[in-house]
Amino acid sequence: MTYAQFLEQTGVGPDMLARQAWRDNQAAMKAKKEKTALKNLSRIFGAVFTISGQKGFAAMTMRDLSAESGLSAGALYDYVGSKEGLLTMLQAAGRGLAGEVLERAVAGASDPWEQLKLVITHHLYMSEALPQWFYFSYMEARHLGDREKKAALAAEERSESTLAAILEQGVAQGRFYPVDARLLAAVGKAMLQEWYVKRGKYARRRVAVEDYAAFLIELFESRLRPARIMERKDDHAA
Repeated sequence: MTYAQFLEQTGVGPDMLARQAWRDNQAAMKAKKEKTALKNLSRIFGAVFTISGQKGFAAMTMRDLSAESGLSAGALYDYVGSKEGLLTMLQAAGRGLAGEVLERAVAGASDPWEQLKLVITHHLYMSEALPQWFYFSYMEARHLGDREKKAALAAEERSESTLAAILEQGVAQGRFYPVDARLLAAVGKAMLQEWYVKRGKYARRRVAVEDYAAFLIELFESRLRPARIMERKDDHAA
């Protein structure tokens, strides 16, 4: 699957981040018109990413957010009750959207090789479609409160666990060479994060997201390829 095909099939983009936040928090918001809410939430989130990139979320004030988003303080409070509430909303919206996309990606695949490829490509393509959120989430994790830190850690662990479960299934079925699934999943997660944390480096090197996905899949295959299983059997026979 190409990145363009992924976008066409899933529709993932900044607008969906706002839609996810609206869906999750509509009852608590004073704003009631969906079209206006989605437009303003996108403006708010975009302003958060801009300010965070300039001086960090911790240093941002609601006055900063008002000036950057072009919304009055009163309008901001129609959507968020506090800076901390905004952070919780933004983090939860991104995690919820990413989780749904990944779950749908693997739901129709039973073969572990296919599941592995889908998880890798969809994770990378999501971070390509929502680069600001992924970078923000990674960089601002240190500023989260205890509850949000636990939620962020749980989300990362779920992502690793999904990958580890696929690896364990493939090993159990004899499709993958035996590996430490948890360790390989943790390394794989770090390499997925590498794409959006150091995105500029790959842009300068003209590495497309499809190329990075193919390379990462090849790395997994070099460790898991069936030929290694046959080599292992031959060693035992000898």
